[in-house]
Amino acid sequence: MKSDLDSLMQSKNLDAILVFGNAENNPPMTYLTGGGHVSAATLIKKRGDEAVLFCNDMERGEAAKSGLKVRRYGEYPWQEMLKKAGGDTALMSAMRLERMCADLGIYGGRVGVYGHTDVSGLFAVLAHFQRLMPEVELLGESREDSLFMKAMETKDEAEVERIRRMGRITTEVVGLTADFLTGRAIREDEVLLKDDGSPLTIADVKQRINLWLAERGAVPSEGYIFAIGHDAGLPHSQGDPTDLLRLGQTIVFDIYPQEQGGGYFYDFTRTWSLGYATPKAQELYDQVWGVYRKVVENLDLNAAFKDYQRLACEEFEKLGHPTPLNTAAPLEGYVHSLGHGLGLNIHERPWSGLTATDDNRLAPGVVITIEPGLYYPDQGMGVRIEDTYWVRPDGKLEKLAEYPYDFVLKMKK
Repeated sequence: MKSDLDSLMQSKNLDAILVFGNAENNPPMTYLTGGGHVSAATLIKKRGDEAVLFCNDMERGEAAKSGLKVRRYGEYPWQEMLKKAGGDTALMSAMRLERMCADLGIYGGRVGVYGHTDVSGLFAVLAHFQRLMPEVELLGESREDSLFMKAMETKDEAEVERIRRMGRITTEVVGLTADFLTGRAIREDEVLLKDDGSPLTIADVKQRINLWLAERGAVPSEGYIFAIGHDAGLPHSQGDPTDLLRLGQTIVFDIYPQEQGGGYFYDFTRTWSLGYATPKAQELYDQVWGVYRKVVENLDLNAAFKDYQRLACEEFEKLGHPTPLNTAAPLEGYVHSLGHGLGLNIHERPWSGLTATDDNRLAPGVVITIEPGLYYPDQGMGVRIEDTYWVRPDGKLEKLAEYPYDFVLKMKK
């Protein structure tokens, strides 16, 4: 949580942090500011002190909504610095950053660098800055275990409520999609039809989904998966826009919308077969459903998340499917990890992969996905079931949105 930042900085031996970029669609900056229309900002936090947000003069009002102490770039005479820098805007920005740090009592030490912005421009600024302040050691981190990933790993109730709200939106849109599909007329070759009698395609369905999300204040910022047949057997195929919707083929619908402005995500998957299912597809679905239930029923407070990846692998291998446990990079069967943390990033700590460190645990406050699946593209099918769970402060597991697990959707026409 944000309250852990100082202790995390101490554990990583960081004297200060710099966060660059917009307040929206920039998880580290959004996390500390709450978002809003603040562009090209710089946030500086010295360990033990409150964060200070530096912004363009025109956006000082928006910046103030963050509740942080706000300083204007205009407090620093950029024309004077630009002249001194010989017209080099990167050097001018570095000179300004030097003064900003000095104003906060930062003259040296280990300083972590975070945020989303143009890499080339920021690199030029920081290269100059390093020469101006040689006593400062600028540090980057691997994303998986960075300061912010550690802080974001546990959520407070306000964060969880935003994720829960996105869950309600997500499942509502999934329900609208199911109603839309099952209300279609059907051609003799089992192809679904639009109202004008032409074949219904993946692109047509996604157009509806995009509209329903937008109407509810959500955006598919990372895309989503709506794939049928062969592509349903490729776990991250978003689906061929030209594919036709047909009865009796597996459809993997993995939808992970985000609050507008780069806020919190939800993550959810259902697999459907319209009208009927082939015996093989039904068997595959039943196996995934069985493993899903076994994992959820055995989740224990503070257990290592990777233990459940091992459990899922063992259960699928008993059923004759290859898994990462004993097959290097399998391309069919169970091919991915069991789940992941969720928040301002679609993938966060805790990680569930077999090589995840032991500190990726089901601790109170974490929000995780559980999403086992089986994939056989050459057989034209794939199955995945996914829900998002919160480990509550009392240690109990709460599913953040309810939705039926029906595999076969009965057609209304």
